[in-house]
Amino acid sequence: MLTSDDLAFFSVLTDSKSLAESARKLNVTPPAVTQRLRALEEKVGVRLIDRSGRRLRLTEEGSLVASHSVIVSEAIDSLAEALADRRGAVRGHLRVAAPHGFGRLYVAPVVEAFAREHGGATATLQLSDHPAALLVESYDVVVHIGAPGHLDQVVTTLAPNPRILCASPRYLDSAPPISAPVDLAQHRCLAVRENEEDVTLWRFKGPRQEIATVRVNPVMSSNDGAVIREWALAGQGIMIRSEWNVAEDLADGRLRQVLPNWKLPPADIVAMLGSRHGRSARTAAFLTMLRQALKPPPWQALSAGSPRQ
Repeated sequence: MLTSDDLAFFSVLTDSKSLAESARKLNVTPPAVTQRLRALEEKVGVRLIDRSGRRLRLTEEGSLVASHSVIVSEAIDSLAEALADRRGAVRGHLRVAAPHGFGRLYVAPVVEAFAREHGGATATLQLSDHPAALLVESYDVVVHIGAPGHLDQVVTTLAPNPRILCASPRYLDSAPPISAPVDLAQHRCLAVRENEEDVTLWRFKGPRQEIATVRVNPVMSSNDGAVIREWALAGQGIMIRSEWNVAEDLADGRLRQVLPNWKLPPADIVAMLGSRHGRSARTAAFLTMLRQALKPPPWQALSAGSPRQ
């Protein structure tokens, strides 16, 4: 009869390219792995791994055991997590995904603090250009900037995040004045092309709640917001960026806000939770720490005193 230890051992083998790699992962010698595999195959009465080539290959029976190993492992983890939740204990493996820039600055320090405070838990932070496109059910928390779209998971707002129209003083001092959104059509504009969104149609709401839309013709564009920011700092044109990304540049005078009385649609910082992980103790503990770190939003202390045009 197979045990959970047998299945855990076989899972390590299926995730390895060779028995030697499995031995390193298990912290045992390669002969010990070979001996245990042989004993496992004798127990089930069939060959599980073809060891004739340079790489390990699962037999048909081995693939069957591997698939059931995953199911049993997940069931055991879920049971342990459910029992821990009843005690209010924080354990298990926290999986977080976040955008590259925001994740490095504001999420990574919270993941580190979480791991330090909860020694019974482990953590992984996956940084991605498009975290919302990841399979949310594979993560406890997916941090996303902007509207999450039509998804079925729980979404909670972590912090407000206005978007700001801005450019360098070098560009603005040499360009024609901008008194209304319509003037932007005559200026050099920079656009971030991150998804299928129409990034050339800029929408504004005025001081009297009037709506204005402007179709710009970007002179430069990129799928990387950090590149667009560098181009703007170099005086190449006007861009739209999140407040968190440019607050320090505004405060230090490297960038200047354009049309401050006209507001752009915000791109709030949100957390998307998979239904299976949304109520776990580790998710709740991490979200509490993340909210504390973002309340008030640390970048707003910088932007509060930044110069305006």
